[in-house]
Order: sequence, then C-alpha cells, then structure tokens
Amino acid sequence: MLQSHLERETKQQTNIPLLEIRNLKKYFPITTTLGKTKGFVKSVDGVDFDLYENQTLGLVGESGCGKSTTGRTILRLIEPTDGEAIYQGKNIFQLKGKALKQIRKEFQIVFQDPHSSLDPKMRIGDAVMEPMKIHHIGTKKDRMDRAMELLRKVGIREDQFYRYPHEFSGGQRQRIGLARALAVNPKLVVCDEPVSALDVSIQSQVINLLEEIQEQFQLTYLFISHDLSVVRHMADQICVMYLGQIVERAPTDELFTHPLHPYTQALLSAIPLPNPKLKKERIIIKGEVPSPIDPPSGCVFHTRCSYATALCKNERPQARELAPGHIVSCHLAES
Repeated sequence: MLQSHLERETKQQTNIPLLEIRNLKKYFPITTTLGKTKGFVKSVDGVDFDLYENQTLGLVGESGCGKSTTGRTILRLIEPTDGEAIYQGKNIFQLKGKALKQIRKEFQIVFQDPHSSLDPKMRIGDAVMEPMKIHHIGTKKDRMDRAMELLRKVGIREDQFYRYPHEFSGGQRQRIGLARALAVNPKLVVCDEPVSALDVSIQSQVINLLEEIQEQFQLTYLFISHDLSVVRHMADQICVMYLGQIVERAPTDELFTHPLHPYTQALLSAIPLPNPKLKKERIIIKGEVPSPIDPPSGCVFHTRCSYATALCKNERPQARELAPGHIVSCHLAES
C-alpha cells in the first residue's frame, strides 16, 4: 500500500541518513590502441543524495543515464573517480583491506539478470552460504541452517537446496539472489532493476517479497529502475537521473503530484493510464540523448528542452530546494 506524502515526510525527518553520497563521479577512460587516454565517458558526474534508514530511494531515468553505475560504484564493485560515501562517519571510498571487507557485509546487491548473477556450477544452497563463509560467520552447520531458513523465507523449498540454478525459473532465481544478499545481515541492499527481466505476472510477486523482507529485516533499499510505476509503489523518495546527473529529487507523492523539471514532466507523461478512456497530455522529448563523452555545456538537458534559454546553454544549474525535500536543478523551475 502506498504511504501518504505526510507519512513519508515524517519518516524521513525522524531518521538520520544511513549513507550520504556527495559529488560522486565515475569517468571511464577512452584509450587508443597504444594505451593513451584520449577522453572520458562521464557516466556519473557529480551525484548527491542521502539514503535514510529503513527507507527506499528510487533511482530512475533512461537507459544509459548512469543509474546502475551509481549503484555499483557506491558498493565499490566499480571504483569511483571522485566523491564521498559517508557511512558511520567514514568515507567508504577511502577504506582498504580489513576495514573495507567489514563494510562490505553492510552493503549487498540484487542484480538485474537472475541467471548470470548465479554460478551455474554452484548449488543454490552453497551460493547462499558463500557470503557467510567469506566473512567467517558461524560454523558450517550454522551457515547451512541459516541458508535453508533464508531460502524458505523467499519461497524456495528445503528439498531444492541442492539443485543448480538452471533448474529454477527466472523468478525463483531472483528469489535465490535475494536470499544470498540477506545472508550476512546487510543494512543496505542495492536492487539493480530487480524485476525488469521477469514476466509481468512474476514482477508483482517479487516486489511484494521485497517489501516483506524490508519490513522484516529493517533494510534500506536503493531501488534502480526505469519503470516509474514500480518505483512509485516501492520508493519513499525518488531521484531522477539524466546523463549522469540528478536533475530532481523529492518524496514520491510530491514528485508525481508536482514535477518541476521538464525531463521529469516528460517521463511522468509517458506513464500509461489504467483507464483507456482517460487521456492526458503527452510531452514528447525531441532529439537524441547527447554523448556522455562530450556532454552539453550548461544544463545537460538544454539540447532537448523546449524551454531552454541562453542561460541554460551556458550555466550549469545548481540544485535548489523549492519545497520541503523537493530539490531540482533547473534555472526555470519556478516558472
């Protein structure tokens, strides 16, 4: 059930950030055949947001905008180019060795493709036990008992403990991936397009499971998706990304009711209405997404924005809070 805007806002105000992301950048070098760097793909370019305990932050945008790179960089599956990720007073981007390994227990990920995220040669029981073995948690019997318990919680029977990934459907494999992520009692789970590869009939089951697990284990989610309908159901707050930057951030109900950035308005206008007799104005974005190798000057969206002015072309807009918790990067947001 969707929470009201007031409930979400109150929840945010009574919690402190679990993780603070500041000026996160990830540039991928472009090299010649001789190994010389001739440029960079600016996949993530100065991202800021906070993740609050026991909440879900949705990260949405077009394919290639940097959503998945953001999530993987936070987990240090990809090393950042610049920025900070503050957790319990420490910048996790500066941690090494044992300190980094200890922090890794707190952050886990559920990948988009449930098939490729599981080792085809490893039984699912061993896959769930592996994180506990790496972090030296419990005895072998303790790990097996916990793995069986987690698999039961996500809807996998005990008699399937010794089966291989290929013996399960896509939805079941995603459940196994979730059980594996829960094995080390994490605080934050990055859900990277967790239902996009599943049939529509299975998507709702996995979404409901994610919500049940979040409440039971007191988890914080970074929920990455291009499906705004799913994000609206899951998220307490939403960040809208475009070309490596966050252009708008707001509580979910506030964003859907009062979108301020032209890009957000266009995305929301594309959501189909459940009643075919109802009609709404569709905002069509013209042109192609610019290359992240050479992003536009000023506002990165100005090349496709029908409201763009000379100021938009020459000066990058600063993020401004125009309503409680509603932050937008647009020169013309007030008008």
